[in-house]
Amino acid sequence: MGYDYDKVEVPADGTPIQVVDEDADELDVPENPIVPIIHGDGIGKDVGPAAQKVLEAAANATGRDISWMRVYAGESGREKYDENLPDDTVNAIDEHRVAIKGPLTTPVGAGFRSLNVALRQTLDFYSNVRPTYYLDGVPSPMKAPEEMDMVTFRENTEDVYAGIEWEEGTEEVEQVREFVEDEMGFDDVMHDGPIGIGIKPITEFGSKRLVRKAIDYALEHDRDKVTLVGKGNIMKFTEGQFTEWGMEVAEEEYPDEDVFAAPDSLWEEQDDIDVPENAVMVESRLADAMLQWMQLRTDEFSVLAMPNLNGDYLSDAAGAQIGGLGIAPGANFGDARVLAEPVHGSAPKRAGQNKANPSAMILSGRLMFDYMGWKDAGDLVRDAVEETISSGKVTYDLERHLDDAEKLGTDEYAEAIVDNIETLS
Repeated sequence: MGYDYDKVEVPADGTPIQVVDEDADELDVPENPIVPIIHGDGIGKDVGPAAQKVLEAAANATGRDISWMRVYAGESGREKYDENLPDDTVNAIDEHRVAIKGPLTTPVGAGFRSLNVALRQTLDFYSNVRPTYYLDGVPSPMKAPEEMDMVTFRENTEDVYAGIEWEEGTEEVEQVREFVEDEMGFDDVMHDGPIGIGIKPITEFGSKRLVRKAIDYALEHDRDKVTLVGKGNIMKFTEGQFTEWGMEVAEEEYPDEDVFAAPDSLWEEQDDIDVPENAVMVESRLADAMLQWMQLRTDEFSVLAMPNLNGDYLSDAAGAQIGGLGIAPGANFGDARVLAEPVHGSAPKRAGQNKANPSAMILSGRLMFDYMGWKDAGDLVRDAVEETISSGKVTYDLERHLDDAEKLGTDEYAEAIVDNIETLS
């Protein structure tokens, strides 16, 4: 594609990742790829460089190298370009297909939308993917946190997060109110006085490609179940339709021996369902019930697929079960493109103190490696993080909940992980 960049340079010693087949999600990843990285705002200034150091060590330990391309957004974007999301950054991620970012803070005030959402929508990263698994040694509120091993696929571009809404007191919101009351006949729910109105779009196109991505992931990673999650008993024509379209994907696009669309059933009846051996079962569950089932029947779920807002709530709740968002990784998948990012926010009060836990961004890098086909490097990252934590070498957020742990700063913790990478490799 070959963009011209204004204030960043493409590393001369790296090789660009090439697209083999966008529809098939196939990339040609060299041994020395160029990977754009945004360190991020707030604690991103601490965890970004720490994660970069660890990921580079894992790549080197498996005979590879990464040519990092530093790009900017949020506070660093304003400092360098006087804008939150410069074209250089968008173009770099678009051209090089694989990237990682730290947390970004959206400026307060009307007219500013989430920078994370803007990146996802601009580059069509339509699947927000969050693996949730337990690492030995992490303090958790659950009796058996090790039972959690789940991957959430959250639709990224639609639902209320599409940002189609109107502010109270504006001419636009009154036009929408008038249309809904007079033209559509919903005059009993608008009420008099100030009102804010938003629209919740759920499309067949968006729903099906998200579910397709989740099923493909389950097939590729030997997972036995995909659960479609929505509140379809109440929002029948949005979240209910999401589930129906998702089931159509399972029923119509895959051979029966690979994917089995389960009929609606109660939990007690699931043992009677005859699923073909080694097939992925696709089922549906109500979103509110899932918040309970994730705790009571944790080990019965593997891959979840859901609309945007539900995915935000449920993935955060899942993260709490394995110790909190400080260790919760994530990434955004598109077609032959990935942008890895931790689940947690920027915590500006902790910025620059060398205290923040970089595990979430490091483990997001593991997810990025997996997407690149570098599973060995990704597994090495996971094992080294777990070895470091289980040995009692942790950052302050974990140390305060543990007995006899050694409190490390962000940099020292990253160095400990690098040491374990060298030992384990």
